[in-house]
Amino acid sequence: MDKLIITAAISGAEVTKEHNPAIPYTVEEIAREAKSAYDAGASIIHLHVRNDDGTPTQDRARFEACINAIREVAPDVIIQPSTGGAVGMTDLERLQPTEIEGTEMATLDCGTLNFGGDEIFINTENTIKNFGRIMIERGIKPEIEVFDKGMIDYAIRFEKQGFIKKPMHFDFVLGVQMSASARDLAFMVDSIPEGSTWTVSGIGRHEFPMAAIGIAMGGHVRVGFEDNVYLDRGVLAKSNGELVERVVRLAKELGREVATPAEARKILNLEEK
Repeated sequence: MDKLIITAAISGAEVTKEHNPAIPYTVEEIAREAKSAYDAGASIIHLHVRNDDGTPTQDRARFEACINAIREVAPDVIIQPSTGGAVGMTDLERLQPTEIEGTEMATLDCGTLNFGGDEIFINTENTIKNFGRIMIERGIKPEIEVFDKGMIDYAIRFEKQGFIKKPMHFDFVLGVQMSASARDLAFMVDSIPEGSTWTVSGIGRHEFPMAAIGIAMGGHVRVGFEDNVYLDRGVLAKSNGELVERVVRLAKELGREVATPAEARKILNLEEK
């Protein structure tokens, strides 16, 4: 069983300081939260960025400023920019972080998603193909974001057509469109190609139960303020580091060692930059 890769999704595009005052907006706050997660044991920082007022942005300059600030405090961490951005952004807006030199990973959402209420996060077949092609051209490994089984099927189809390279890495986001259960996670894991790696992200109250199941199954785990702002029922987490620390404790109890960034790169077959 591979060592455990912990990803910290430190900010997201939807949560605000009204949900938890520790949600990072500024460059300095982003660096603070990345360092707290890294120090606790995260080897990947999944990165959305904000303007200082908290408005989500995909602006390349803002991403560069945040990435440079993270590099100052966590020089070897894997930084994984989101190409999801926020509901309503154009494809060109969303792709801006992939233009940044040295980007190793980025997210690739493999389907359209009901995101709550009237919000629809749109990813057409052409969008997925275009994002995949650009990531191949730029030497960026996609983390394939999957919210239901059909998105796995899309990824497999587009890999066969040359828009995604093997070995693929999946992130199963459960508790949004698909229920968060051991049954459904096992179904997703059984549906991906041999040789693939995977991470599980449980949303809200599902974060730690799904983390424990993912650790026991030999997968990897994502936690962080993007997915959940609570450490316990009714108790706000003070930092992303607190959320990562709990996963590290779970891993210790379940007999999984935690991967360093260098070990995570080997497990994920990341290309040299």
